[in-house]
Amino acid sequence: MKVMDNAALVNKRKLIRAQTEREILQSLDHPFLPTLYTHFETDKFSFLVMEYCPGGDLHSLRQRQPGRYFPEDAARFYVAEVLLALEYLHMLGIIYRDLKPENVLVREDGHIMLSDFDLSLRCAVCPTLVKSSNTNLVPKNSSFCVQPDCMVQPTCIQPACFTPRFLSSKPKKEKKLRRKGDMCNQISRLLAEPTSARSMSFVGTHEYLAPEIIKGEGHGSTVDWWTFGIFLYELLFGRTPFRGQGNRATLFNVVGQPLKFPESPSVSFAARDLIRGLLVKEPQHRLAYRRGATEVKQHPFFLNVN
Repeated sequence: MKVMDNAALVNKRKLIRAQTEREILQSLDHPFLPTLYTHFETDKFSFLVMEYCPGGDLHSLRQRQPGRYFPEDAARFYVAEVLLALEYLHMLGIIYRDLKPENVLVREDGHIMLSDFDLSLRCAVCPTLVKSSNTNLVPKNSSFCVQPDCMVQPTCIQPACFTPRFLSSKPKKEKKLRRKGDMCNQISRLLAEPTSARSMSFVGTHEYLAPEIIKGEGHGSTVDWWTFGIFLYELLFGRTPFRGQGNRATLFNVVGQPLKFPESPSVSFAARDLIRGLLVKEPQHRLAYRRGATEVKQHPFFLNVN
């Protein structure tokens, strides 16, 4: 049960945020998002009654791990479920804006539940079903080449520099292969990313803030993909990548310092490549900028994940 002091909400001008959170919770119906059973008020307090998560949060769970970081398979499990929760929220026109381990709760069965929506932004979204090529989903700054679903081998990832070549000496075979590739490339995908949303609010946790929020340039749904990258980094390495001695130093690092990976623990190239794609400081070049979760799902880090 989330208990809020009504007087404090008024004094801190958070009454509208509390109302927005309640409205968002009432609209959710997803296995990795909370179910609001009821809400009520007294003279002094407002109450939101949701399902209980006995496993605590991922921050506390991470602190109890050896080295205070998760093994890569465990991190992949948690971020995959968070990814599906973010995808659903974006389909509803909800930009979360507060992803961090403290807000990811663990249910009794071990699955996660994304919590706390008081910083979320509601906006318009127009879900569309489009035909697109899987190869178009790869970000420009990625080292990977993702093949169409119907052609990819489960354990084979081709570097971009070794793209297939069709020999000119066999024109008939080349034409046949191209037709097959064209058919495979035309895959229908649901795109529901609120790309037109814009906000000037300075909200979030300092270590997780996207550069565009700090610079006050206006931000949209891409801030969730930046925080998703920070989130994955923290689960894998036990700390966030741009943390400074204080909040001011942290903000400076986010805007001005390049992304670096520690030598230990060792993580896969796919994990580091995904983080690099998400932690691009210019939002228009960031992974998932246009197609949202559809792009992230196609990354080799999630290969063989259902």
